[in-house]
Amino acid sequence: MELEKEIRNNRFESNFNKVVVNIIYTYGWVNNCLKSGLDKYNLTHQQYNVLRILRGQRPNPATVNLIKERMLDKMSDASRIVDRLVAKELVVRKVCEQDRRAVDITISDKGLELLDKICLDEMTRDIISKNLTEEEAGLLSDLLDKLRG
Repeated sequence: MELEKEIRNNRFESNFNKVVVNIIYTYGWVNNCLKSGLDKYNLTHQQYNVLRILRGQRPNPATVNLIKERMLDKMSDASRIVDRLVAKELVVRKVCEQDRRAVDITISDKGLELLDKICLDEMTRDIISKNLTEEEAGLLSDLLDKLRG
């Protein structure tokens, strides 16, 4: 559906203004679609993102700073997210042997098993492929990369 109909506004100052509103609106739409998939596992998007980062780091541990750098949502409190994942036994936190001031964070076997159950990649493909071809999805991704310069 067209943005104007979705937000009941057909006046934009310019196409530049419209694209910003459209990106923000679409972010919320995609977020809501994915949220339902993660709710089944009692995970937030940010927690899922941290688990994927840690799985990608394996077998090497990560620091909170590394997690912050790689997170999609830069405004997230990575330390608090890690605390919640530790409480759920999805990640392990221990003092770094080389630098006692640092903390090593790794994904647990339970965290890996949970990621294997979650089919979010399939879900995102299904959401996007309903309205875009593979080629259009690539073009959109390229345009978003170009936008961020």
